[in-house]
Amino acid sequence: MSQPPHEDWDEHDVRGPAARSTFEDDVLGLRRVSDHDESLADEMLAPEPEPGMFRPRRRKRRNPVLKVLALILAGCLFVVGGYYAVTSVGGLLPEISGGAPTADDYDGNGTGEVVVEIPEGAGGGQIAEILVQNDVVASVTAFTSVLQADPRSASIQPGTYRMAEHMSSASALDRLLDGNYREINGVTIREGLWVSETFALLAEATGNEVSDYEAVDPASLDLPEAADGRLEGYLFPSTYEFPPDATPQQQLQTMVDQGKKVYAELGIEESELHDVITKASIVQGEGMFAEDLPKVARVVENRLLPGNSETNGRLQMDSSIHYIHQERGRAGTTEAQRQEDSPYNTYLYPGLPPGPINNPGEEAIRAAQNPEPGPWLYFVTIDPSTGQTNFAETYEEHLANQELFLQWCEDNPDQC
Repeated sequence: MSQPPHEDWDEHDVRGPAARSTFEDDVLGLRRVSDHDESLADEMLAPEPEPGMFRPRRRKRRNPVLKVLALILAGCLFVVGGYYAVTSVGGLLPEISGGAPTADDYDGNGTGEVVVEIPEGAGGGQIAEILVQNDVVASVTAFTSVLQADPRSASIQPGTYRMAEHMSSASALDRLLDGNYREINGVTIREGLWVSETFALLAEATGNEVSDYEAVDPASLDLPEAADGRLEGYLFPSTYEFPPDATPQQQLQTMVDQGKKVYAELGIEESELHDVITKASIVQGEGMFAEDLPKVARVVENRLLPGNSETNGRLQMDSSIHYIHQERGRAGTTEAQRQEDSPYNTYLYPGLPPGPINNPGEEAIRAAQNPEPGPWLYFVTIDPSTGQTNFAETYEEHLANQELFLQWCEDNPDQC
């Protein structure tokens, strides 16, 4: 049971002759003698008002033309005053021009080259500030205006970008969205690798030495309690893009933190984490294809059942033997290897090994949580070159499948 891990005025006079005559008399101060005003004599001969009384004011007739002229003058004053008010206040407010940036902005694609780092989780405002600090764009306001008007901006990825100085905000955004200007400093850690293999990949990708990772004290990392101070099983496999100045300790902590995030999303309690990750590592080490993982997980559970006379609680997994010897490249194990006295030897000792035997991925962890129902106790990868795996319920079926594997070994002697 083995195999290698894999967003207008109108100017016309419309008053008539009578109105115009009255207007001319009023304006020139001309009055006819025959036009005697009786009300004036009455007023002069009237008795004085009694004390405590007041005399109502005589209402004077107002010329309608003057009234109209006054209204026109008032309107003109209102318009002129409003214009100057808006002009004065306008300088204090940002201009609105249909979504286009009106704050300070550069023109064109810029010159030279400047490297900027967009951190994980950075929002539009933070990205704009980083660009302004590096003199890529002229102002935060200009860039955020362009950013908010372009729905593509939600797809800006964290990472290191090759930008130019004095770029227009539109040009800067286009470059952030163009993958050709993003430095990919990622390293992919595959599922099922041992810690030693993980260190080698990290060192090669980041320019550090393997010894730099080996020198990191696990106690200095925020490991889950279930890890019991060991890294094996808890360096979560994924593709990581570390900042250029990230230390080996920071890189390892990032991997540990990613694992803790996944465990929480999967609802794994701390009390069960050790067993789940240990089982998942065996499932990962034995299964090559995702569809086989839940079946392998069921075999693990069935073989651990108490009172099973066929297994006596022993898993008998070749992946545990490979872990002891830290050797890859060959399918199966030898009799001598299966006799190695180690608590990780699942041929000799019943139950689970003391801890994980590799760093399992999410699919294997899910399989360990939810094994596929079935009676299988055995499985054999009968063709390691394709990963074809046969599952069996009885030992006799298992022996027949084993013969198919042995035949493959005969055909491929250098791989067994």
